[in-house]
Amino acid sequence: MTSKKLVSIIIRTKNEERWITPCLESIFNQTYKNFEVIIVDNCSVDKTIQKAEQFKISKVIKIKKFLPGKAINLGIKHSKGKYIVILSAHAIPTNNSWLQNFVKAIEEDKKYAGVYGRQEPMSFSSAADKRDMLLVFGLDRKYQIKDSFFHNANSIIRKDVWKKIPFDDKITNIEDRIWGQEVLKKNYKILYEPESSVYHYHGIHQEGNSKRLSNVVKIIESKQKNYKTGKLNPAKINIVSIIPVRGETQKISGKYQLSYTIKAAKKSKFIKDVFVSTDSNKTAEIAKSLGAKCPFIRPAHLSDPHVNLETVQKYSLRKLEQKGILPDLVVHLEETFPLRSYKMIDEMITRLLQGGYDTVIAAHREIGSMWYEKNEKNFERIDKGDIPREFKEKTLVGIQGLCCITHPEFVRKGSLLGKKIGLFELKDKLSTFEVRNKIDRFTAEKLIKNFVF
Repeated sequence: MTSKKLVSIIIRTKNEERWITPCLESIFNQTYKNFEVIIVDNCSVDKTIQKAEQFKISKVIKIKKFLPGKAINLGIKHSKGKYIVILSAHAIPTNNSWLQNFVKAIEEDKKYAGVYGRQEPMSFSSAADKRDMLLVFGLDRKYQIKDSFFHNANSIIRKDVWKKIPFDDKITNIEDRIWGQEVLKKNYKILYEPESSVYHYHGIHQEGNSKRLSNVVKIIESKQKNYKTGKLNPAKINIVSIIPVRGETQKISGKYQLSYTIKAAKKSKFIKDVFVSTDSNKTAEIAKSLGAKCPFIRPAHLSDPHVNLETVQKYSLRKLEQKGILPDLVVHLEETFPLRSYKMIDEMITRLLQGGYDTVIAAHREIGSMWYEKNEKNFERIDKGDIPREFKEKTLVGIQGLCCITHPEFVRKGSLLGKKIGLFELKDKLSTFEVRNKIDRFTAEKLIKNFVF
């Protein structure tokens, strides 16, 4: 029977805010409850620590000059547990018996210095990383007497062994493999336990021909019965919508224009809170009556014509984070699109998480000719010309105001866009209709009569 001895979980972090919430969410849902979590942070400048502190972690230790073995040793020195789990911040336990399986495994034999677990790829891990994880971390248990391979992204060790053989705190890489060599020299053993499994963003990467790597991964995926990839669960992270509104919201068909956007956001399965960022007290009161939150009134100068929405959203996010609201994803919606579907929002959130995108933008396909205005009287065509529609290149027009899902790290920098962009092609053209003036509003009223929300 597995004991209930205290386990100290050491997590090394540096700007891991994208991963720390799902990582800790899984840890604190384990069946084995007697553990402490110690964060060893290497000068994170994002919201990693603030998000970690939303959980019952025991300590946060700062380290400036990061070396992998040095960071682990520092964390263990502050620990109280008999056993030490070493886990990457971007490694997410796949089930709630991950820790129980680790403790059970290391207690089977006192000669086990350490046990390392399985690593499975995320859906968007590179072909090289998928291949390596699938080949290295198999389904069979492995008892190692001569093989010194050990991996600290997902492992448990005995603290009393560590006291005799600490990790090398001067080397820059493979501190786990070096430690494995040393414990085997002392006649200890290493165990590989596949039942203690995590989803890992990256693996033991090797460069190679990308096409060949993709083919290798496809073969492994098709032949391995228990193959699976990790997907971040949108219901387990903090997703908020921020709706920027300048001045007083108008009415369409007897309802405030803002109400259509708030309704779509609130019907989302994944958005936890809807915030309205406005310079108008009246709009704020209307938003609150519609079920949104308005924890601040933004300065009037942010509504000046030269101020872009990215600047407004940067300010809005900062105000929310100052109040302790730390979103993992931000959904940017503008009130000028009253016919959007809430299902579209949820599909875009899922697309971002499963595809590993920085940002996903709603977009529609443009099949007509595309022109660039070089100057007032001169336009230059940018599509490939008049060819049959079925052969025409795919041109998408992004509509950020309709829906843009992004990470807060980019909003803080004054942008809604990261480097890896996904475009979500809309099949419903009606949702792209935008209300900007009286004529648009008149047309929208006619459309709304026949629009099913």
